[in-house]
Amino acid sequence: MSSYFIRNLFLAPVLSLAMAGVALAAPSEAAPLQNAKVDNFVAGKNAIDAKNWELAVASFDKVVAQDPKNADAYNYLGFSNRWLGRYDAAFAAYGKALALDPNHKGALNYSGIAYLKTDQKAKAEAQLAKLQTTCANCDETKQLAKAIADYKPAAQ
Repeated sequence: MSSYFIRNLFLAPVLSLAMAGVALAAPSEAAPLQNAKVDNFVAGKNAIDAKNWELAVASFDKVVAQDPKNADAYNYLGFSNRWLGRYDAAFAAYGKALALDPNHKGALNYSGIAYLKTDQKAKAEAQLAKLQTTCANCDETKQLAKAIADYKPAAQ
């Protein structure tokens, strides 16, 4: 056998494993390719990047009006509302995202953070437990675990 063939025979499984790792580390959107084709979704993500929370809310409201089964849009809608301090709206959006996809890593993480922001540590810990079951070593799990470890209740 040629050395080229042997090297490629060895590299193929290694590259496959590496690519699987990249896929596992991908963002927590369930359907990023489909979402990239939706103008309002892209506008909402751009608004999040610019920290323009009002525009993000308006954009993701339009997405869920057109596609009420888009868990990613509900997740980002919750995220944007959370940054505006609209916790009731945030929890409602996260609830819809999780009803559509109970293992949505982003919604579990972000809702856990929202629970901490509203002094509901036990509920944040419940979201962390779900994340740990879904994906113990994901960034979302590590972020929420750190937030819980760093949590200090609001002064009463």
